[in-house]
Amino acid sequence: MAATEIEALIRAALPDAQVEIRDLAGDGDHYAATVVSAAFAGMPRVRQHQLVYRALGGRMGGELHALQLTTATPQE
Repeated sequence: MAATEIEALIRAALPDAQVEIRDLAGDGDHYAATVVSAAFAGMPRVRQHQLVYRALGGRMGGELHALQLTTATPQE
Protein backbone atom coordinates (compact mmCIF):
# COMPACT_ATOMS: atom_id res chain seq x y z
CA MET A 1 0.00 0.00 0.00
CA ALA A 2 1.46 3.37 -0.99
CA ALA A 3 2.00 6.12 1.57
CA THR A 4 -0.01 8.49 -0.62
CA GLU A 5 -3.00 6.15 -0.46
CA ILE A 6 -2.80 5.96 3.34
CA GLU A 7 -2.64 9.75 3.53
CA ALA A 8 -5.59 10.15 1.14
CA LEU A 9 -7.77 7.75 3.17
CA ILE A 10 -6.99 9.56 6.42
CA ARG A 11 -7.62 12.98 4.86
CA ALA A 12 -10.94 11.78 3.43
CA ALA A 13 -12.12 10.84 6.93
CA LEU A 14 -10.49 13.80 8.72
CA PRO A 15 -10.41 16.65 6.17
CA ASP A 16 -8.72 19.11 8.54
CA ALA A 17 -5.91 16.70 9.42
CA GLN A 18 -2.23 17.34 8.99
CA VAL A 19 -0.84 13.94 7.99
CA GLU A 20 2.76 12.79 7.78
CA ILE A 21 3.51 9.24 6.64
CA ARG A 22 6.95 7.60 6.91
CA ASP A 23 7.92 4.20 5.47
CA LEU A 24 9.78 2.56 8.36
CA ALA A 25 11.27 -0.45 6.58
CA GLY A 26 11.32 0.59 2.93
CA ASP A 27 9.01 -2.30 2.10
CA GLY A 28 5.68 -0.51 1.68
CA ASP A 29 4.19 -2.54 4.55
CA HIS A 30 5.48 -0.85 7.71
CA TYR A 31 4.62 2.80 8.19
CA ALA A 32 4.51 5.45 10.89
CA ALA A 33 1.87 8.14 10.71
CA THR A 34 1.54 11.40 12.59
CA VAL A 35 -2.00 12.76 12.40
CA VAL A 36 -2.97 16.13 13.88
CA SER A 37 -6.66 17.03 13.83
CA ALA A 38 -9.06 19.23 15.77
CA ALA A 39 -11.51 16.30 15.54
CA PHE A 40 -9.45 14.58 18.27
CA ALA A 41 -10.28 17.26 20.87
CA GLY A 42 -11.57 15.77 24.10
CA MET A 43 -10.95 12.17 22.97
CA PRO A 44 -8.70 9.70 24.72
CA ARG A 45 -5.73 8.51 22.64
CA VAL A 46 -7.34 5.10 22.03
CA ARG A 47 -10.42 6.73 20.46
CA GLN A 48 -8.19 8.95 18.28
CA HIS A 49 -6.38 5.87 16.98
CA GLN A 50 -9.68 4.09 16.35
CA LEU A 51 -10.79 6.99 14.12
CA VAL A 52 -7.62 6.71 12.05
CA TYR A 53 -7.87 2.92 11.76
CA ARG A 54 -11.53 3.22 10.74
CA ALA A 55 -10.46 5.65 8.00
CA LEU A 56 -8.26 2.88 6.56
CA GLY A 57 -11.36 0.78 5.94
CA GLY A 58 -10.15 -2.61 7.13
CA ARG A 59 -6.82 -2.54 5.29
CA MET A 60 -4.84 -3.08 8.51
CA GLY A 61 -3.47 -6.60 8.63
CA GLY A 62 -4.05 -7.07 4.91
CA GLU A 63 -2.73 -4.52 2.44
CA LEU A 64 -1.14 -2.62 5.30
CA HIS A 65 0.83 -4.79 7.69
CA ALA A 66 1.80 -2.24 10.37
CA LEU A 67 1.06 1.39 11.16
CA GLN A 68 2.66 3.11 14.13
CA LEU A 69 0.37 6.01 15.07
CA THR A 70 0.99 9.31 16.79
CA THR A 71 -2.11 11.49 17.12
CA ALA A 72 -2.63 14.96 18.56
CA THR A 73 -4.83 18.01 18.45
CA PRO A 74 -3.43 21.24 16.97
CA GLN A 75 -3.12 22.62 20.52
CA GLU A 76 -0.86 19.76 21.70
